[in-house]
Amino acid sequence: MGEATSFRKLSVLMPVYNERWTLESIVRRVLTSPVSLDIELVMVDDCSRDGSWELAQRLAATDARIVAVRHEKNGGKGTAIRTAIGHMTGDIAVVQDADLEYDPHEFPALVQPILDGKADAVFGSRYASPARRVPHFWHTQVNRFLTLMSNLLTGLTLTDMETCYKVVRADVLRQLRLKSATFTLEPELTSRLAQWGARIYEAPISYAGRSFAEGKKIRPIDGLKAIGEMLRCRFVDRHFSDHHAFEALKTCDRATRLQRWIAERAHPHFGERVLQIGSGIGSLSGYLLTKERVILAESDSVCESALRHRFARRDNLTIDAGSINNVFDIERWRREKIDTILLADWLGHRASQHTIEACANLLPEEGRLVLFAPSDSDDPESSSLFSRLHHAGLQVTSHDEVGRLPRWLAARFDSAEPLAVASRLRWLNRWLPLARLVDRASVGCPLAHLVVAQKRAAAALRVAA
Repeated sequence: MGEATSFRKLSVLMPVYNERWTLESIVRRVLTSPVSLDIELVMVDDCSRDGSWELAQRLAATDARIVAVRHEKNGGKGTAIRTAIGHMTGDIAVVQDADLEYDPHEFPALVQPILDGKADAVFGSRYASPARRVPHFWHTQVNRFLTLMSNLLTGLTLTDMETCYKVVRADVLRQLRLKSATFTLEPELTSRLAQWGARIYEAPISYAGRSFAEGKKIRPIDGLKAIGEMLRCRFVDRHFSDHHAFEALKTCDRATRLQRWIAERAHPHFGERVLQIGSGIGSLSGYLLTKERVILAESDSVCESALRHRFARRDNLTIDAGSINNVFDIERWRREKIDTILLADWLGHRASQHTIEACANLLPEEGRLVLFAPSDSDDPESSSLFSRLHHAGLQVTSHDEVGRLPRWLAARFDSAEPLAVASRLRWLNRWLPLARLVDRASVGCPLAHLVVAQKRAAAALRVAA
């Protein structure tokens, strides 16, 4: 089970387009839902022409929980939902159509896996309910085919990808890169959640589908557009988040060969009490789990949340939001009697002199700093890395290089952008066996370095001075 988090408010995101005759009823149902959270209803009128906007304004004037927003030009369901995301203030979000097909009284069952800390998203499945209205045959077959296509491309095992009821942690939803303007938001949101690595649950829901005569807006062409959107997210535009560092770390997380190479070479240098600084999403942390004491430090809240979901169940491991640049955090870690610090710089952020000195000051005599970093086009021995380590009272005892390239080719990989660095490491991971053979020639510039430095005797006094 994951670690439960405190959630207080549910934001209901409701796109509205020409729904005057069902709008008041669905709003009443939303606001009277028996969910244990406070409710915020964000209605986005997508330039309705039937009086829906005027009704939405009247409803918002009578209840402070309602936020009403209007598009001056019709942009589509996806655009309306993206606008609603920008206005929501809740901790959990759920999409609610303005018709009466989905019942808000099922919110409690949908949010429960998130409240329990088990899920980041919950999909309400119309095909998992023991009692439901029998839907139209072809509508069902098309939905099942689209769900199958989505599962093939995302690796999920959903039973209902096209469901309206997608409940998502708001902190995750805000970070997703959503671009769809129409009904294609359903497959796009599913794809982006899968690429994020979200923990997705399904819960059975009832469904009272309406006919085209009753106002159903989706058309057969939307099924083809949905397939196109799935293919776009999988093969054309794989950037799933506006949190570029997190996306880059997810890319690095798939570099399993490179992770094993680092772990094999670093393992002999690890003691039994290890602190990992800048743990990211835990790509290397799994190799530390057998140690007596492990502290995973990560100051980024999104990455820290990912670490908690991944490793929170182990008694010998603590996930810490502290920073090596904070004196109070350093003093807290000093009481842990750390003997090894791992600094895995996946994203190419240069370890500053201050950071290295803080690590050295935290370590006991003979303690070790293990540092992995992508390199620039300079050799580290002629750059300032070794001199920074020496100045901090650390003596280099081991240095491995990997991925040597000719200087002219290495220069093409010389970029400090997180996504560019991550792509470089993925490239290195793919060709690692060949790269190890080339490395023996010791010609050219390495793409990455693994450096182990040991604290010299009396270094603590020198660093303090």
